[in-house]
Amino acid sequence: MRISTRTLNRTYLRRQLLLDDVPNTVPDAVGRLVAVQAQEVDAPYVGLWARLPGFTHGELTAALEDRSVVRGGLLRGTQHLTTAEDYRWLRPLIRAGMGNAGLSAFRRQIEGLELAEIAAAATEALAGRTMTRPQLARALGERFPGREAIALAWAAQHQLSLVHPPPSGTWGRRGHVHVTLAEEWIGAPLRESTAEELLWRYLASCGPATAADLQIWSGVRRLRDAVEALRPRLRVYRDEAGRELFDAPDLDLADPDEPAPVRFLPEFDNLVLSHDDRGRIIASAADRALVCPGYSIVRPTFLVDGFVAGTWSAEPGRLVVAPFRPLADPAPVHAEALRLLEFLRLTDAEVVLEER
Repeated sequence: MRISTRTLNRTYLRRQLLLDDVPNTVPDAVGRLVAVQAQEVDAPYVGLWARLPGFTHGELTAALEDRSVVRGGLLRGTQHLTTAEDYRWLRPLIRAGMGNAGLSAFRRQIEGLELAEIAAAATEALAGRTMTRPQLARALGERFPGREAIALAWAAQHQLSLVHPPPSGTWGRRGHVHVTLAEEWIGAPLRESTAEELLWRYLASCGPATAADLQIWSGVRRLRDAVEALRPRLRVYRDEAGRELFDAPDLDLADPDEPAPVRFLPEFDNLVLSHDDRGRIIASAADRALVCPGYSIVRPTFLVDGFVAGTWSAEPGRLVVAPFRPLADPAPVHAEALRLLEFLRLTDAEVVLEER
């Protein structure tokens, strides 16, 4: 069955909680998304504000403080929020699937040392404690004199399952990141999982999708064979370009004509990073280049009629909205930008709509 780009778009928006005002709790929403990009401290707050009606800063902070949601290195080796329960299976699976690729920047500094030895020393240092990364680096530097301490800390963080407890990761919080052993913080052991569990959860959040999409989203390599093994249990579609897309058989497609409200999303939002081909959410290669100009930059965006229509930035005294092309009706965009200003607590700022 061939499905249109608009059907993919509306289905994706619905699964990402961006089509309806769905009254979920923060852990419910984070669980639905599997993992929420948290590379920038305030970004998850804006991302959840776009998805949850009435969301307040305190709701996410409370979830981090009561440990129902945790922050740590997950998809693609970058910072994400996930529920504590999902962290238990997601971290070991992602860690095993990515291998040691993330250590390439520190390979020279740790040459000759066993990674297991570094991990054991860090585990001993962190047992029952929360430390900043510089504190962990100093402890490891004492254990391995003559080595670059911060490289040892990064190697340990790569090897171990660590989370960043609050106040790290809370609204407006900058400075040193704290780390602690995940199993101690969560209060439960990590568990093994499979690519099958990863695929079902991904499809519920981002499907229908290709095997390449799953790999791009997760950062885990060589998943195509695992997806192929599940083919008899999957629903198969083709998009307008003829690409084969997989989906869970119990998940419905959305109505392509369903109205999609204007949404403002933060930098690095899941919506623009979860597929190899992003045509379901960014209409053209030229638009994509404006969102992802290189140097690991992923700009904040806003949606009109379900597709990325431009970028935005918060500057002193103003919120600058930069559409890719003239807007047919600027009023809904302006109204949502004013709502964003209030959430960002920029009460004395104004909305500036750039012209192209």
